[in-house]
Amino acid sequence: MNQTGSITLFHYWNRLRDGRPAPKRSEVEPADIKSLLADTFILEKDTRGEAVFRLAGTRLCAVYGRELKGFSFPSLWREKDQRLISKLTDGVFDLKSVALITYEGFSRTGRSNRFELLALPLDGGVESPRCLGVISTVEKPFWLGADPVLDALIDSIRVVDPDKEPMFLKNRPAIEVPSLAPSEFDPPETISALGQARRIRHLVVFDGGREE
Repeated sequence: MNQTGSITLFHYWNRLRDGRPAPKRSEVEPADIKSLLADTFILEKDTRGEAVFRLAGTRLCAVYGRELKGFSFPSLWREKDQRLISKLTDGVFDLKSVALITYEGFSRTGRSNRFELLALPLDGGVESPRCLGVISTVEKPFWLGADPVLDALIDSIRVVDPDKEPMFLKNRPAIEVPSLAPSEFDPPETISALGQARRIRHLVVFDGGREE
């Protein structure tokens, strides 16, 4: 795990489970992970046994340009990767495994960005398995949230041993997950032929206007 969202959620989940294969879904308190909620999701199995979104954070829905609730989880990936994603989520549901996925997401206009996804099991009983997860962006380009991600290809997959992982994560500090809201200004930059510009998260503002 390299992204703060993955590390923070893993530590929270690991404390909740307290040596068990997974914590109960009723033990997860949204207020405890409020800084991550916009990037988190919960999966459940539909009547066909396929993983679908039960809940999805607002920033995730913005990244994909739609409300994800009820949508197939494997459908976020290109067809050749969907079977592997299904097997991984089955492992999380049925075997209480922990899965870490890095992938390249491609937008409607052909832009790309890398993501890290952590999937953690929740104990909802035999009839109601659940998965708690978080998706973090490796970089935060200005277009993210405005140009929807429509396709993805897997870069790497790792099944995590939750009893060993804390040894590697304990010295990594927690950092608040930033927002996509236009609340922070980047330094001005010059874009060829267009003059001075400022990025405000997913917008680019060009200085100029009419001269009398």
